[in-house]
Order: sequence, then C-alpha cells, then structure tokens
Amino acid sequence: MQQVIASFGDGYRFLDLPDPDEWLLPGVKWGRHEHPLTPAFWSAAAWMEGDVPNHGFRLGGTLAEEVSACILGGHGLPAEVGLAAFARVRDELREAPDEVLPEEELLRLLSAPLIVKGRAVRYRFARQRSAYLAAALRGLHGVNESALDDVGFRDALLALPGIGPKTASWIVRNRRGSDKVAILDVHVVRACRVMGVFPENVDPARRYAELEQRFLQFCTRAHARASVMDAVMWDTMRRISTSFLNFLVDPGSVLQDVKHRPRREQTRCREAGEDEGMATSAAEAMDNPIPA
Repeated sequence: MQQVIASFGDGYRFLDLPDPDEWLLPGVKWGRHEHPLTPAFWSAAAWMEGDVPNHGFRLGGTLAEEVSACILGGHGLPAEVGLAAFARVRDELREAPDEVLPEEELLRLLSAPLIVKGRAVRYRFARQRSAYLAAALRGLHGVNESALDDVGFRDALLALPGIGPKTASWIVRNRRGSDKVAILDVHVVRACRVMGVFPENVDPARRYAELEQRFLQFCTRAHARASVMDAVMWDTMRRISTSFLNFLVDPGSVLQDVKHRPRREQTRCREAGEDEGMATSAAEAMDNPIPA
C-alpha cells in the first residue's frame, strides 16, 4: 500500500492507494503517486481536487449559453480567446428573443478584435463558427433537456450542427457534472496514452465511444469521478510543454538528444526550457473536431 497525505481546510487527510506494482487495468500498473502522470498520481490529484462544484462546471447560465461557450472554445484556440468570444456573444444572447442570433450578427461579433490579457487578438474561424453556432441555437429548441438522461442528452446535442462527441460531452459535463460521459480532448487523450490506458496511435475521432468507455473504466478503478478526473487532467496537461512531457515520460532520450545537438542549439534549448518546463499557452486547449 502507498499513502497520500494532503492538507485540507479542516486539517490533514489520508488516501490509501494500492502498491505501485499492482494492476489497475490489464497492462496498466498503478505506479507511484509521487511520479507525475502515473495512474496513482492522477487518482491522488482528483482526490485532492474534491467533488464537483454545486453549479457543476457551467460556463453559461442557460443551455444556449453553454452551447455557445463550447462551440466557440476548442480546436486551435487558446482557452482565454474562446472565453472572451463567448463573453461577447453571451451579452448579445441575453438581449435576443428566444436566445437565437442570426449568423450575420454572430459573424460581426466574432470578427471584431477581442481584448485578451490587455492585447487585441482576432478570433480564428469566425465565419465557420458563426455558421455552426447560429444553426445550433436554432435547433436547440427541439432539445428537451429535462426529459433526457445524460447519454440521451448528449445524443440529442450530437444532432445539432457543429457539435461532435467531444463538444456534446463537454456541454453535458458542464451542465450536469456528469460522470456518464467523457471529454476526450487532446490533453486527456495525451495523459491516457502516457499511462497506457489508450493505445499510442489511436484516433479519438474514429473510436470515441470505445475510448470513452475505457476512460470511464479507468476512473472507476481509480476511485475518481470522471467529471473531476477529466477537469484535472485537462488543467494539468495543458500547462506542460511537449519537451517537458517528453522528459517526464523518457528522461534518457531527451537528455541524449540534447547531448548530440550543436552547442548553439543546446543553449537555445536550455533557455527555452525555462519557460517550457513550467507551462505553455492553452493554444491546444479543448481540441474540438467539428464535422464538415
């Protein structure tokens, strides 16, 4: 057995985990909790994170707002840019009858520069996302959220334009704090590949349902809520650069690679590593494949 000790507001708490060499899943051992990115590490991290907030993980106050946030965030966008775009659209949605905005109005809103961290930035995919969002908002009135369970709710969202399985799962998780679905974005998939929970070269776009069940099984065996584990993995992995991730997974190969580089390149690598080892921008945050 291995034990995790963590400080909470009311004192210290203890979490007992299986021995590092015990099997969590076929082919996947628990590993040591103090070793980054092992199953034991993630189990402890989810435990320390606590339960789902009372409001779930909601970004918006209504279903239309949540759909807007999740369509506007995603693939190829820093999380901060997606949230800034959503804030602008949300303000207009609250003034619109039936929470529906025409495509032309959405395109106007998304084409104007956004202020993110004091800088003016442009929203990528403004034309594409405005078309998807306008159509999704129109179709949303045919979704009876209260009459559907979590999986049925996701299936109904999948019928809307611009919403694939990851985006639909994101909406359901945010609205309900659901543990029946998984948001298999690039960061969660990467974490599961490192552990061996997912095969190395698997394509989530083609095998989403299969990988989702694998992830939910992992969470059950790790004694963690899937909604919490998903959020913890995303927030942790998006802060780790590719070079630092490679170092964590295989330190020897990274050090060997640096050793054989020209001296000037080694210097650049070390200088860049000061930032890369700490965090990256969220440029890949919430990778959201949108069907054509």
